[in-house]
Amino acid sequence: MPHGSSAVPVELIDIGVNLTNKAFANDLEAVIERAHAAGVATLVVTGTSLEGSEQAVALANGRAATLYATVGVHPHDAKTFTDATVTRLAALASNASVRALGECGLDYNRNFSPRAAQLCALEAQLELAAQLQLPLFLHDREAHTDLYGLLRRYRDRITGGVVHCFTGTRAELQGYLDLDLHIGITGWICDERRGLELRQLIREIPKHRLMLETDAPYLLPRTLRPAPANRRNEPAFLIHVLAAVAEAAGRSTQEIAQETTQTARAFFGI
Repeated sequence: MPHGSSAVPVELIDIGVNLTNKAFANDLEAVIERAHAAGVATLVVTGTSLEGSEQAVALANGRAATLYATVGVHPHDAKTFTDATVTRLAALASNASVRALGECGLDYNRNFSPRAAQLCALEAQLELAAQLQLPLFLHDREAHTDLYGLLRRYRDRITGGVVHCFTGTRAELQGYLDLDLHIGITGWICDERRGLELRQLIREIPKHRLMLETDAPYLLPRTLRPAPANRRNEPAFLIHVLAAVAEAAGRSTQEIAQETTQTARAFFGI
């Protein structure tokens, strides 16, 4: 599938794109235009820190009905989390463009913040999600047991959540589905080295629980040829994630596009 291809007539939604990342500083408008040309009509801009969440909201507020935002503190930044952070996140969440809390969760792979700080920040954001009745945009890297445990405790109080960039095992997938959570799939599935198990699990994700995302500028799909010289992922390349998911599911790109867009609209209230 070539760059900028608009082979998919259904409008797609990229549920996780880091448009505030410095990688997009010089050509943001062109990136958004290319996304639209490729059929990716709506982008949800991920907030990963207090500052990043403020930027995500400002960006989304300037492009109503095209961009939406999440606000939250990523586990990498959990060491900066305070009571004042909760107050500020709650204020940001009052913006009409904000449709979820996150990216929040646990990352035991890199441990850029101590695990105790990660757990504390996550629980505070779960509590806030329960109070505000906003769904969660969740991060899990090698931390399933602890994340699942906390989510299970809060599940009857929160409206829902999507496990962003899911790359886990069959047992982990089943655990999240048992909690009636959504699953976000990225270009990881396009990686012939790392995405094999994920491809095998796609058919086990219910149609109304599956959503697509790029996590741009990260996770450039390895099926994209030629790859851009700067190795930067962008939302226009969501069509490659769509193609890989459709192939793994044994269904048409049209079907997957329609279903994931409908699911994303319902989840984020778009």
